[in-house]
Amino acid sequence: MSGTGGSEIRKKLPPETLLDTDQLRLIRAGVACMHDIETIRAYVAYENQHRGRGWVLRLLARRAAQLREDR
Repeated sequence: MSGTGGSEIRKKLPPETLLDTDQLRLIRAGVACMHDIETIRAYVAYENQHRGRGWVLRLLARRAAQLREDR
């Protein structure tokens, strides 16, 4: 998918907003809206720097794998 979609989600739901919760449903919904690897990398970087929660990083890794499969 195009990079514009990725920058759009980062503007509307930046990592510090999405990842500042422990609510799995909210994070899962945000991750489902990610349509490019660069966006996922930005959220992984933020999570690694701030909270480092394994379950969030695994969720992001699964989404990246899905996007790679869909290519």
